[in-house]
Amino acid sequence: MITLRGVQKAYGGQSLFDGASLQINQDDRYALVGPNGAGKSTLFKMLLGEVEPDGGELQIRRGTAVGYLPQENPPLSELSVLDEALAHHDDPDGRQTAKAKAILMGLGFRVADFEKPVKALSGGWAMRVAMARLLLQEPDLLLLDEPTNHLDLESLLWFQEYLQGYPGAIFVISHDRAFINAICGAIVSVQNHDLKVYRGDYEAYLREREAEKQRLISAWTQQQAEIRDMEDFIYRNRARASTAGRAQSMIKRLDKLERIELPPDAKEIKIRFPQPQRTGVKVLSLKKVSKAYGPVKVYENLDFDLERGWKMAFVGKNGAGKSTLLKMLAGVIEADAGERVLGINVKVGYFSQHRAGQLDMDSTVLKEALNNDRMNAEMMVRTVLGTFLFPGDSVYKKIGVLSGGEKSRVALVKLLLDPPNVLLLDEPTTHLDMASVEALIGALKEFEGTICTISHDVHFLNSLADHVVHVEDGKVTVYPGNYEYFQRRQAQKLAEAGPAAAKAAAPAPVVEAPVKRDNSKRIEKLKKEAAASAVRLEELAGQLSDPALYEDYAKVQAIGDEMHQVQERMAELEAEVERLAA
Repeated sequence: MITLRGVQKAYGGQSLFDGASLQINQDDRYALVGPNGAGKSTLFKMLLGEVEPDGGELQIRRGTAVGYLPQENPPLSELSVLDEALAHHDDPDGRQTAKAKAILMGLGFRVADFEKPVKALSGGWAMRVAMARLLLQEPDLLLLDEPTNHLDLESLLWFQEYLQGYPGAIFVISHDRAFINAICGAIVSVQNHDLKVYRGDYEAYLREREAEKQRLISAWTQQQAEIRDMEDFIYRNRARASTAGRAQSMIKRLDKLERIELPPDAKEIKIRFPQPQRTGVKVLSLKKVSKAYGPVKVYENLDFDLERGWKMAFVGKNGAGKSTLLKMLAGVIEADAGERVLGINVKVGYFSQHRAGQLDMDSTVLKEALNNDRMNAEMMVRTVLGTFLFPGDSVYKKIGVLSGGEKSRVALVKLLLDPPNVLLLDEPTTHLDMASVEALIGALKEFEGTICTISHDVHFLNSLADHVVHVEDGKVTVYPGNYEYFQRRQAQKLAEAGPAAAKAAAPAPVVEAPVKRDNSKRIEKLKKEAAASAVRLEELAGQLSDPALYEDYAKVQAIGDEMHQVQERMAELEAEVERLAA
């Protein structure tokens, strides 16, 4: 579908690609990884035709549609949410409209949102509309740049499952290991100005990279020993007439030797942030708390206790009340009834992606990071800023010129450099790369205080959390263990609910046709099944057209899932008919 052969690209004398090659076929699922500045975004721009390579070949099969989801800043639109999602269809029919509604619901929208103008949405929700539009367009190749940044956990899991059944190729840049492992079959690494494909998941890639590094070190060590022997021979023999000729020959061999070079040492970054004052065992409590937004009751008579040292992950469906619970614990919003009780010596710190308003716009990044009561050493602060993607002179940028993501990272650094003993973190990994996420995980694991977090990053949750708080229908249930354990418990509950629930959750079976010399009867049967599937799809689309249905989110989701299964079955039937007819 797309071929890169010997591609070269440089900017301002800095070489990004020098002889890079890559083949992208119709069903490939690639994750693009590499350090910042290695050329990942440039590669995407070349695939989009926005940037021309300096040399080599870039061939795209005629008629190949390439769709792109940028990391942020989608174009503003005067259209409604639903109309923008359907913008690629000139005259959408009922089936297309129903599919658009199902995708928007999967991404977290409610029926009341469909007619809202896109320009009235926040940047994160506008990105979700752009995502829905792209999924409905169904290009042959999806280029996704950090697509999970603006999703909550429930929407991410839906999106992940949707991509697993996507009919085209996918090329993604992401810091989310679990997401990469769920949808990608190979890793494309930007290294040494080239592109190298590693088959398997991200952990397999890391193992192979480490094995390559050890082989390279071994070869380098052996070559260095050979060079020392050759230099020693030259030193001892070049001045003697009887051996000068052999010494000159050795000099020529040494000059022609292709030296093995070790890559820059990419050491694992470890940060230890200052430790907070110790608290009592009971850190924070909500007693008989109620909270409502207008007629919508979120919590009623809720009791919740937080103990010292717990690292808790808040999970639940979009709109279940996770952020409301976190904000009530932080004291950012007040409950309508009940009380919030702080323990001994408790100091609470709250991080939100929208915390940038608390920064001084006229201050530099470095000055803002140093502005706390800890009196941290400047070198230590600069190391932390470098880890959170502010290397070198970028620490002298004014806060006012930073992007939203950059301001969010500065706010996170400030909080961690002068940490309270209770950290409440809402999506802390957004806008970080993999190395920064790993550094953050390492620092938070060593943090001696208490942590509550909301995150869409499954790897982050599994690495950090020792308790999971499931928020559902105004109630909270605490599970000991990480997110993986919580998922297993949920699966057990589903199985215990009985075979009917398990059957509803299971995908439609794939029926393989027996091989016969005369296939006409089989083809006729398959065509009848396809026609019945089309009728069922129209019925489901009709159900989704009823606004009253959207009061029951679970039912909408079930209908959307069945539509997806029916569409997959129709594709299987069509392919089987073509095979038998041939």
